[in-house]
Amino acid sequence: MNAAVFTRWVRERLSFEGLFLLILLVTIALRFYFLDLKLFHHDEAIHAWFSYKLLTEGTYIYDPMYHGPFLYYTTAGIFSLLGDSDLVGRLLPALFGTLLVALVYPVYKLGYLDKKQALIAALFLAVSPNMVYFSRFLRNDIYIAFFTMALLVALLYYIERGQMRYALLAGAAAGFGMSAKENMPIVLLIFGAFFLYLVWTRKVRLPARWVRDVVLGGLVVVGIMAVFYSSFGAHPEVLLDGWLRAIEHWTSMHQMQRLGGPPYYYILLFILYEIPILALAVVGVLQFFDVPGAVKGLWRRRREGATAEAPVEGTQADVETATVEEVPPVEAVPVVEEIPAVEEAPPVAEIPPAPETRGLRDRLRGLFGRGGEAGPVNRQEEFARFAIFWMLLSLAAYAYIGEKVPWLILHQLLPMVFVAVYAMTTRKAAIAALASIFLIVMTFHVAFTPADINEPIVQVQNSEDLRDVFAKIDAADRVAVASESYWPLPWYYRGEGASKLSYYSKKVGEPTIYAGDFDLVITQDSDTYPALEGYEKETRRLNYWFSYTENKDRLLEYYFLRDGKVGSRNLEVFSRVPAAG
Repeated sequence: MNAAVFTRWVRERLSFEGLFLLILLVTIALRFYFLDLKLFHHDEAIHAWFSYKLLTEGTYIYDPMYHGPFLYYTTAGIFSLLGDSDLVGRLLPALFGTLLVALVYPVYKLGYLDKKQALIAALFLAVSPNMVYFSRFLRNDIYIAFFTMALLVALLYYIERGQMRYALLAGAAAGFGMSAKENMPIVLLIFGAFFLYLVWTRKVRLPARWVRDVVLGGLVVVGIMAVFYSSFGAHPEVLLDGWLRAIEHWTSMHQMQRLGGPPYYYILLFILYEIPILALAVVGVLQFFDVPGAVKGLWRRRREGATAEAPVEGTQADVETATVEEVPPVEAVPVVEEIPAVEEAPPVAEIPPAPETRGLRDRLRGLFGRGGEAGPVNRQEEFARFAIFWMLLSLAAYAYIGEKVPWLILHQLLPMVFVAVYAMTTRKAAIAALASIFLIVMTFHVAFTPADINEPIVQVQNSEDLRDVFAKIDAADRVAVASESYWPLPWYYRGEGASKLSYYSKKVGEPTIYAGDFDLVITQDSDTYPALEGYEKETRRLNYWFSYTENKDRLLEYYFLRDGKVGSRNLEVFSRVPAAG
């Protein structure tokens, strides 16, 4: 192969589409490889158990403590097709996490991202430690992130095309998102507020039948929610009081701060796992608002320079370019001499102001009527404005919400990625790609370490020590679980496997244990027996979590050493001693 042929071969494979496909392949590998490497998280086991009960017994009713019904019905569905296991339970989160990255492509095709922006945004989403970790995790949040992205794409298409089908798709994305988890309204409020801003400033033109589209889209939202929350009609009463119970639950969680932390809790997580994205997002904000002297050299971009590699047809960039070429020289235009002197103009006080009420009514009629025209818009600049608005409000909302849990970072990370790729020059793209090495290293550390990890990304994660406990249970004929802390045992010993376990849900008297003739007795170390005659005792970790409270005074030290203090629940496992002889 000569040099010319090799060069052509490389260029063909380094095309935009080729690179985007390569990123998608990396996305798939990171999300689907060895999905059952780690035991289920405490919450994953509960979600899988309820899905299994739905499949085998047909029982489910919405409980806001365990979030929306979408997860349970879809997980039960895939269990029915592929069997119930840890790996199968995580397939749908991995799929939705992959599709989320793929949805960057239509944003690019519509002209809201250029090639460099689209590639770096897709790369960040593909290798982000939090995106990968929670795409391999049976919780609702990756679904919310996907439906948020789907809603964004549908709205952009509706803005561009004005077709009813995109309003229906937006309604479907919102409806499924609302059926997944109760924080979807935050997304809808942010998106709705910015859409109203676009309409008010005449940056978008509403189609002639926008009222019909909004009504039909709203009906789709309500219809999907009604189907899921009523358990497909089995519990219609939930439609009357489910929303009120959800508000009461989340209000109580906010006040209780069961899993609390400071308002800057998520900033710490960004610094731990996503610092390249956070740093570039800060730079992007400074660039967008053109903060004097804040961004120099590499990061400096003149305002008149286009964000895109080429102006998008119909954008502000086209208007500015045409103006420069068509306006005659300044000296040929009489300006100063023909302008009346300032003192000859009527005083401001003499000009009767238009009635404010009538002006507002007329403006609203013009904005929402059929004849409203949109002004020229630079798509990429306006998309960056939206991403900044989305990011800042998301950061503020989750900083305010009392309960702090690591998976909620996804809803702040998604807009941050789009802010980070603002004004993506070739040099900046190269630096971003290089910085992604940090993301990849952290991803392998948190998602592919086959052992307990000392990281705040875990929250009540079931310990790998349980595999030793499972081995003892498998070898036993009769097992007593004399503790209220026994999850994930009901998931791992379901069906026929459940017959050997007796759940007491509390510590019981020793005579009960001896009368049961158990081969194995499992208790919690905080409420256990000093000893049981004829049994050997071992301590095994049940689950664990990174303790912010115990590490808050040494955060910098922890950042480099990763040796923080870990909280845990432990099991006391009593194994019967074989009789002598």
